[in-house]
This record gives sequence, structure tokens and C-alpha cells, in this order.
Amino acid sequence: MIGAGVGSVAFAGRDSANKSSWHQPAAAGPATTEPPATEPVAKEEVRSITMSATGDIMMANAPGRLPPRDGDGFFDDVREDLAADLVMGNLEQPLTADTGTSKCGSPPSPNCFAFRSPTSYAKHLKDAGFQLMNLANNHTRDFGTAGARNTRAALDDAGIKYTGNAGEVTVVEIKGVKVAVIGFSSYAGANNLTDIAASKAAVEDAKGQADLVVVQVHMGAEGSNKQHVKPGTELFFGENRGDPVKFSRAVIDAGADLVVGHGPHVLRGMEFYKGRLIAYSLGNFAGGGKTLSGAGVLKYGGVLRVTLTADGTFTGGEIRSTAMSSIGLPTRDANNRGRKLVAQLSEDDFGDSGVTIGDDGSIAPPA
Repeated sequence: MIGAGVGSVAFAGRDSANKSSWHQPAAAGPATTEPPATEPVAKEEVRSITMSATGDIMMANAPGRLPPRDGDGFFDDVREDLAADLVMGNLEQPLTADTGTSKCGSPPSPNCFAFRSPTSYAKHLKDAGFQLMNLANNHTRDFGTAGARNTRAALDDAGIKYTGNAGEVTVVEIKGVKVAVIGFSSYAGANNLTDIAASKAAVEDAKGQADLVVVQVHMGAEGSNKQHVKPGTELFFGENRGDPVKFSRAVIDAGADLVVGHGPHVLRGMEFYKGRLIAYSLGNFAGGGKTLSGAGVLKYGGVLRVTLTADGTFTGGEIRSTAMSSIGLPTRDANNRGRKLVAQLSEDDFGDSGVTIGDDGSIAPPA
């Protein structure tokens, strides 16, 4: 599904000196000429790119709970599944040393969780092929603004782009196609998904800067019983986690070409709206140091792969099933339980607008 590159216009029927390919015969008699040779012009190829995306990523719970080999090879089992023209993930923890400021206070408040990985772990993301990370989520500032700044510095050092701050539009150019990526959540410092009017304005602004707009959004209540998408606002411990359906459709109305959701820590269904794909949650991708629960359906996630032309037309998609190992590493799930879950949830929750998923994981619009 790797997209075609930028096409070129080729000309035939000319020699190296750019002279006409016809001539007047030397023999006497009425002058005759041959018509110029037809010059076939190759059609410009349709520009398209393939993007991959994952759900929630935590690599460690520093300082005491680190993955084996200090994270070397953390993503090895899924590296080939991630490979695409643009590889994105949701980094749901800061990359920082202990800043002395934790959102949970000291001693920590009950039912509050603050996680971090060492700044050196940016290299593991780079080794996996990640090119752009969403930072709009509820753990980015677990260690305060200093921790958030350190995260961005570590990603800069690794050559990885990021998005997530309020008003931030990250534009990358892939094979001649400009892609704007914007991060949304319901937390301070990020584009606010609960403000629909402002969200639409942000997407409209991004559309003026690029061919394609991808929305990364951390939305919806959490837990193993939160797999279904229902109309209306979702709350979690009193927090307004947005109205996933209303938000997703609104940003597509404003010009978004793809919506990538995460946050509930479980897989959710997918639908097409006005020809654009909405993935409501890609589930848990990695929880190193046992930062994320792998109980039951919480262990399953997926790598979403989508191919779009430069005008946003969907030309192909796929979901590759993943599962967290007993120590939270992402692995390819040969039993394809994630794919089966998404297929069933899409049918249950969206009916006629739900995606069609083949036995090979291929995603297609409803018939």
C-alpha cells in the first residue's frame, strides 16, 4: 500500500539536440513532409502516501521499573508493521529525569499516577521508525512543564517531530505531499477537544498549510468496559473527556482527512464519515515497566495503516493486531484478536457507516 511518488511528464519523439524528427527528402520531385511523430505524454501519477499510527505508548516507569536491556529492542517485534511513509504514535508519558514536580504531589495522592521514561528512550522510538509523536494527553505533564520541555528536547535530539500544544500545527512533507498533524485532548495546554468551535478553527487553519490534515485526539472514558462508542459526552472520574462522535465529525466537516483516536486504553470501532476514516481508539500499544494494565481486553491494540491521495481520498487501509506481552512490550498478535474486536465493534456501534474489515485486516468503506 506504499503510495506512488510524484509523477513526471515525459516527452518522446525528439532527438538529443531537440530537433524535429521529420525531414525533407534529398531526392528531386515535389516536396513531401512526414507529419511530426505523436508525442505521448505520460500522465502525472496520483500523489499518495501511507501513514501508520498506534495508540498509547509508555516505555517505562522510571526509576525502578525499566524494561529489559534498558529498552533496547523494545519495538523489534512490531517494527515491520509500523513501517510507512509517515509513522505516528501517542507518547503518553514524558521523557525526563525527575524534575521534583509531580502532578501527584508528595506524598502521592491516591488514584493518581505519574509516569516517566529516561530521555535516552527517545532513541528507542527512533529505532522503531517513529517520525511524529502526539503529546496531547493526560500524562504529558506528569512531571510539570519542565518535564514536558525535556520531552520535546529529547525528541528533537532524536530527530522526531511532535505535536500537541494549543495552537501547534506540525507540518511534514512526505513525497511531495504536505501533511499537517494536530493534537487534541481535554487537558490544559493542548487544543481543547471539548470546544468544538475552536477545534474546527484549528483544523481550518491547518488545512491552509497543507494538503492533508491528520487529527490525533486523546478522547473518551477509560477502562475495559469502555469499548463501545455512544452518542454524547463521556466522563471519567468527573472529567469531561469529550463527545467522540461529535468532535470527530466536526473536525472532518472543517477539513480533516483522518482522525486517529486513543485514550480509553481499549480498542474501539471505526467508521467512515464523508469519505474520511475515524478510528475512535487504537488501544494500548506498549506499557513497559507494567505501566499499563494488560488484563483482558486491555492488552490488545493495533497498528492502523492508511493510504490517502493528496486530496484526501482514501485508497486503502489495514489494521494489524498487536498485544502487550507480560512485561508490557508490543508484540504482533498472530491470533488477530484486535482486528476481530474492531470489526465487531464497528458493526455494533456504527452500522451502515462502520468500516468493513477483511480477514486479512484490510479496511474498506461500507458497501
